[in-house]
Amino acid sequence: MGRLIETATRIPVPGGKVIDEYAGRVNTGDERVSVAHMVAPAGWSEPPQTPEFAEYTLVLRGSVLVEHDGGTTEVATGQAFVSEPGEKIRYSAGPRGAEYVAVCLPAFAPDTAHREA
Repeated sequence: MGRLIETATRIPVPGGKVIDEYAGRVNTGDERVSVAHMVAPAGWSEPPQTPEFAEYTLVLRGSVLVEHDGGTTEVATGQAFVSEPGEKIRYSAGPRGAEYVAVCLPAFAPDTAHREA
């Protein structure tokens, strides 16, 4: 049976990025998938990671830069990027910042992201 998710849980992260998780381990206890709305300021970046999950990133505003084994891909408004499990990637916001939705299969968890220090 379907259900309405009325509110998100805000997940604190450094660097001025805002993560509001609607579905996933934190907000709904779902380990199958996570869906989060994110807003990152211009210049934001995170450490490289080699996650155990696939991540689908849909850019709503601005752009997201994705560094991967094949180079760097700029994902613009209205575009999406898919990273596969085990692929080393690094996300950063473009010069105007970024607003985007991330969907992870299975759900995101800090211990399965394998972020570098």
